[in-house]
Amino acid sequence: MGRVEGKVAIVTGAASGIGKACAMVLAREGARVVLADRNEAGGRAVAETLGPPHVFRALDVTDEAGWAATIADTLRLFERLDILVNAAGVGVVGDIESLSLAEWRFVHAVNSDGVFLGCRAAIPAMTATGGSIINLSSVAGLIGDPDMPAYCASKGAVRMLTKSVALHCARRGYRIRCNSVHPSFIATPMVEALIATAEDPVKTRKALERAAPLGHLGEADDVANLVLYLASDESKFTTGAEHVIDGGLTAR
Repeated sequence: MGRVEGKVAIVTGAASGIGKACAMVLAREGARVVLADRNEAGGRAVAETLGPPHVFRALDVTDEAGWAATIADTLRLFERLDILVNAAGVGVVGDIESLSLAEWRFVHAVNSDGVFLGCRAAIPAMTATGGSIINLSSVAGLIGDPDMPAYCASKGAVRMLTKSVALHCARRGYRIRCNSVHPSFIATPMVEALIATAEDPVKTRKALERAAPLGHLGEADDVANLVLYLASDESKFTTGAEHVIDGGLTAR
């Protein structure tokens, strides 16, 4: 038996990076996975790699109606929802003096509003069976970065939203747990793009590697394995918590 055998999961941002890794690990461990992403080509490719019963559904996480449709489709296909992984996210580099209001709103729409909409849409679908909501925050939701104020603020919002959702569900007796995951620099397409667009990519890569006392970037599977634990019944007494996976960065 797999660690999430028989469970049904929705994973956003599933076309690449951490979302893709989470979808693949959950599928490997027995869950039926709905892979959601606005990148249709990438998402369909991952779903085809996994094969049935796993499916792809196009979803812009900032679209309230899109969330309702995705949840309804999941219930129609699988008759339940046990796991939601809110992994979709974006980042914009720009300090407080250079960042535009449009950039600020874009980052918050995806990183904060998208998680809010996902949690709100998933809870009614989970009340009958219980479930686990896992929100991808970041170490940037715990400590500051002078060049990414929008990202830091949005990920801090995810951290505190998670705690509020966890307490709400516990008080209502829903048997729905909600936890946040806080990675540091992980070798994903988003981080690789950040490195590639830097003035000195080699220097930037080395700096990111040195940021973790362990001395290297993390891998998407490192995060996915933590998400698997939170999705499984092994974490049945864990809710409202922040789970840091950062190679020791925030231990200093």
